[in-house]
Amino acid sequence: MAVALIVDDQRNVRRSMALLLEQDGHRVLEADGVSSALRVLHRTPVDIVVSDVRLDGESTGADLLRDIKGRDEDIEVVLITAFGTIDDAVLAMRGGAYDYLTKPIDPERLRLTVLRAAERAALSREVKHLRAQMVGREEIVAASPQMKAVLATVTQLAASDSTVLITGESGTGKELLARALYERSGRTRGRFIPINCGGMTESLLESELFGHRKGAFTGAVADKRGLLEEADGGVVFLDEIGDMPQTMQVRLLRFLQEREVRPVGDTVARRVDVRLIAATHRRLEDEVRDGRFRQDFYYRINVVGVQVPPLRERVEDIAPLARVFLARMAARMRKRVNALSDEAVAVLQAYHWPGNVRELQNAIERVLNLAPGPEIMAAELAASITVPSQTPPRADAGSANTERERLMAALDQCRWNQGRTAVVLGMSRTTLWRKLREHQIDI
Repeated sequence: MAVALIVDDQRNVRRSMALLLEQDGHRVLEADGVSSALRVLHRTPVDIVVSDVRLDGESTGADLLRDIKGRDEDIEVVLITAFGTIDDAVLAMRGGAYDYLTKPIDPERLRLTVLRAAERAALSREVKHLRAQMVGREEIVAASPQMKAVLATVTQLAASDSTVLITGESGTGKELLARALYERSGRTRGRFIPINCGGMTESLLESELFGHRKGAFTGAVADKRGLLEEADGGVVFLDEIGDMPQTMQVRLLRFLQEREVRPVGDTVARRVDVRLIAATHRRLEDEVRDGRFRQDFYYRINVVGVQVPPLRERVEDIAPLARVFLARMAARMRKRVNALSDEAVAVLQAYHWPGNVRELQNAIERVLNLAPGPEIMAAELAASITVPSQTPPRADAGSANTERERLMAALDQCRWNQGRTAVVLGMSRTTLWRKLREHQIDI
């Protein structure tokens, strides 16, 4: 459980609260004032502080709250007083208190408050642990063996200057991996410049990459440095390179061979030192075979390949990612929603996630906007995600074969986990068990 510090100037009060919390498995420390509490906090990691507001001496529990939040925002603080008012409670909550209790203390209320504060503290520790495993400017969670292998490859490639091709479905986080390569490399003194090859016309893409001279074409009213030149010493990330026109593939192929850029309308080429990282959701081998992508350019950009697995193939990453998104968005929205129920996690892990990490992030944001309490429940989450494409339609009444097929499909989808299957099918575990017996399905 958690490590709790009780601060009260009356020893008998401290002891009674300590005995109560120790029954729930918490490790309990004690202090008789603000100074002694700060000494304990200095030498021992603490998750929760339960402090009386009125203490002997000049300092108060509110002063202790300010000191704690100045040192470590993740420590949860519960304030207790016999002189509570609504105004005091509002001020305490604004100061960062987890909760505000009044004397005489209700033992069950105290136990429940500390339990919930412990869960929130545990969530904060987990998010910190996950962030320690993340690389890049955004979150890359690597709890699954597949993503750990991908990040190990990224670490190996960071020291190289070879061109890298990152492939994977839309929404899997290909740009995050490109940024991770950049930020772990020796090129961070240069810029990281992303450009979407599928969102521009051929002429605009050429001007963006290589630049142009004044008067080179209608609208070129001044000289413009291209992004390849702007990124000298850094990295250019070409997203959706599978959508690049073939004439631009020829120009970029020459750049990769010569490492020189010549702006549109100029006769002088300039040498630049840029690492190229490309990404696509397409199968470029098929594009080459069908004549839509140049074979020589494909070999040039695919010096080293990194395949990002879809989210459905790395189930271990789903819950940690969801908790990271929940913590970040709840802080941004200033909402006290800090947990996912076990059933909600089961819903997340049972879903197919065709939109991958991006869809998961959007689902968490949707449910967070409407969440009524501190914990997101399965029913709230299920309403925020679409039905998986592989889930068969519900059977008509009396259609036993169709119902059996639906049960089998749901079991396969949930890896034969009965709890998750019941959530996905919208029935209780007892109902699921009865239907499995009816259809002679042996778990």
